[in-house]
Amino acid sequence: MKIIADQSVPLVTELFGPYGDVQLLSGREISAVDIVDADILLVRSVTQVDANLLEGSPVKFVGSATIGTDHVDLDYLQAEGVCFAHAPGCNAQSVVQYDFSVMTRLMPDWQTKTVGIVGCGNVGGRLLRALLSIGVDCRVYDPYLAGDSGIMTTDFESVLDSDILCLHTPLTVSGLYPTFHLLDATALSKLKPGALLINAGRGAVVDNKALLDLLKGGVDLVVALDVWEPEPMVDVELLQYVSMASPHIAGYSLEGKVNGTSMIFDTFVEWQGTRQNKSNIVKLDDMAVCPVVISSVEDAILASFDISADDNRMRLILEGIEPGSPRVGAHFDQLRKEYPVRREWASMVFNAERLNLSMKDRLTLTSLGFNLC
Repeated sequence: MKIIADQSVPLVTELFGPYGDVQLLSGREISAVDIVDADILLVRSVTQVDANLLEGSPVKFVGSATIGTDHVDLDYLQAEGVCFAHAPGCNAQSVVQYDFSVMTRLMPDWQTKTVGIVGCGNVGGRLLRALLSIGVDCRVYDPYLAGDSGIMTTDFESVLDSDILCLHTPLTVSGLYPTFHLLDATALSKLKPGALLINAGRGAVVDNKALLDLLKGGVDLVVALDVWEPEPMVDVELLQYVSMASPHIAGYSLEGKVNGTSMIFDTFVEWQGTRQNKSNIVKLDDMAVCPVVISSVEDAILASFDISADDNRMRLILEGIEPGSPRVGAHFDQLRKEYPVRREWASMVFNAERLNLSMKDRLTLTSLGFNLC
């Protein structure tokens, strides 16, 4: 069995190797020529999986170690009888960690603000629960949310009036509530003066050109973008106007990546009709004690993950490059490929002997999932 896999999928050889010959390629460069004799295709979000890629190939199983599926033609796979697996929710906690880091950096008093959440699925729902657990006022817009979910929702106009707006929707272009350019020039102009806009969903949910025009015009808006329109050819001019920029890495925690591979592997072995004990393969390192002295919730959030480091790396590598240059896309992918290991809150321990926290802050951190010892 021949297995073609994106080289950025962790543990892919360890898990899938016993089932065939695993060949690792750059995800953005996987082509029809590469899979002409392949049986299995394993990707992340940068590979477009459709008829152009699969036509005439013997591929019968496609796994995407990602939450989203907008890079996959699901109708085509179904019509061709190709089994498909993805990993909804695999890196939800990692994206929540990103949101909290951005809020801490760009709006330090975020605990007293109203946070709007657009899209309350795996990521948005986890963000909502985390915020509510520590008493933050939230508003939710998700027209697809089930009526018996127990979550109180609001209309789109009301969520735009939040102090902080977090976007966590998939990218859709059809249906009753398409999300393509959901935040167009009109919606963006309705955001509160001084509001913080965070997009860690899909780039084209925000009309990037309209956003650039508004920011160039001096609108009072603070923006953090982890996703862009389009990728990897990000608008380097827009980069200069946003307050925090990163190369689509919100979900790039070690736990999130490993969860993604593990989830598509589970579907694969079920499809194969076999079983394999993967516990030893996917076991991560033991929790590490964080040596940083912290005296606030914000200190702990930034000690675990500081988005400003990603922002600095992205600006440094793209500085001075002409808009539209192929180097933009190459450097964007390089940042993703060489992304440093990041652990989630539950994998870190703060030594109580080095803490200078109030009881309220201790309760807040434990509610968020931090470990205090």
